[in-house]
Formats: sequence, C-alpha cells, structure tokens
Amino acid sequence: MIRMQLHFELDYLVNDANASLLFNVQPACTALQRVEQERMEMTPGAAWHEREAPCRLNRLISVKAPAGRFHLTYQAAVTVQPLVEPTSALAEADVASLPHDVLGYLMPSRYCESDRLINFAEATFGEIPSGYARVLAVRDWVRRKLRYASSASTTRTSAVETLTDRVGVCRDYAHVMIALCRALSIPARYVTGTDFGADAGKPMDFHAYVEVWLGQRWYVFDPSGLGIPMGYLRIGTGRDAADVPYAMLFGDVISDYAPLVRVTAEQGPGLEMPRHVEEALSTM
Repeated sequence: MIRMQLHFELDYLVNDANASLLFNVQPACTALQRVEQERMEMTPGAAWHEREAPCRLNRLISVKAPAGRFHLTYQAAVTVQPLVEPTSALAEADVASLPHDVLGYLMPSRYCESDRLINFAEATFGEIPSGYARVLAVRDWVRRKLRYASSASTTRTSAVETLTDRVGVCRDYAHVMIALCRALSIPARYVTGTDFGADAGKPMDFHAYVEVWLGQRWYVFDPSGLGIPMGYLRIGTGRDAADVPYAMLFGDVISDYAPLVRVTAEQGPGLEMPRHVEEALSTM
C-alpha cells in the first residue's frame, strides 16, 4: 500500500467574463485507490461544481471564473493498493467476449489511428506469442524506437506522425502504444496521472501512460518509462489525450504558466514504495 500527498497549482488569465474552465486533476476513486483529505482553493473565489463521468471514473471540476488572474490549488492524500499479479496467465481476450464498456477501446480515435497501422503492427509483432508477452514487446519497442524531447511535438501530434518522426513526450509514447495494440485487436486506453519517480533533473509534471485489457481487467504499461510502477496514480481515463486534458478552457482564457505538480510518498508501517515491479500491475 502506498499513500501519496498531492499538490497541484494552475494559473490562468481570464479575459472573458463568460469564460468557463473544466479541470480533470482530481484522482479517480476506484476499488484500489482511495482519495482522502481533499482540499481545493480558488483565487479569486469562483462558482464551481463537480461533475463525474461514471463509465470512466473521471472527476471533473467545472468553474465559472471571473475576469482577471485565476489560480487553482488542489491538494489531496491518496492511498493506492495496486493489484500485482503473475504475468504468465494473462491472455488476450477474444473480441466476441469483451465487455461492452471495453469494446470502444478497440476502435481508432483522434490521436490513435490504429486502422492505419494494422499491416505494420502485424508485420512487427504478429509472430510474438499473444498475451502479456506481446503487449510487453509493443511497450519495449516504443520505448526503444522513440526519443524523448519536450519540444518535439504539439498537442495535435498523432500516433502516425510520431511514428514518422520517432520523437515525442509521454503523451506521444502512449498514443503510439495504444494505436499499435488496437491494430493487433488488443483493447488499450489512455490514462493520466503524475510522473512520480522521474529523474530529479526534470520538474515533476502530469503524466500519460497506457492500460491494456488482458484476461479480465486493465493492466498498466508505461512506454515512456518516466515514472516508477508503484507510483502510478490514476486521474483521468479516455480513448486518447483528447478525452482527458487536465484543463479545458472555454472562452478567452490564456494559460501562461506551466502547472506546478508536487507529489510526495509517505513512509511508515504498512507503506512501501518499491521502484521495480516484475509482475503485471493494475490500479482499477
């Protein structure tokens, strides 16, 4: 079991009195993740309410912000008890037997054009035994073939474009792995969290990783390799990045500061933070 303390700060310049902001920074509440001691502050004070997307467990904060500078601070304690299982028995599910809410993660999406990658995926991974081993091979291939560079892509870069350029950020790594898995008829989806455990030389930030449906549940894979497995924290879940930005801005709103993300892990009896996990891991 891991308990993490979160501290997020977001800053905006609101130039439109009718502007609205929609934030997705609250961690999801799942059977394996419990959110405690939440606190949210807005400067200046603003009318807001929480909205939920039950099918994805996303928790959204809808804000009607006044004109001028706007600052959001969100803090929470989150206890995560990941499910860790042996990988040997994790098979790919037959499409005909997939649950209804999983089927949508087989389809192409805005940034994951899996329909354009079927021949490439089959040629590259088709001979690898199906199941966890093949998904791991996809993850490792993406990690080897792409180069991480913070300014090499934009929020509009797709998986096919990233495969062409072979460079990107965690968002792009996730999109490529998702598209390749879907091209192999393996359900895959995009998850946001934080990059807790990343190298000290990089400022802490929000993070994107991948979940793949194997057996009867979702399992975590991080093709960028930036975080540490036991530090994964679920915030938003969707088909790709278009579904789960940490902020959606409606009206004349300018984001002129990078978000401040700070995550610390508590130590104590019953709390542990191993850096490496060899088994399959799930946070659902």
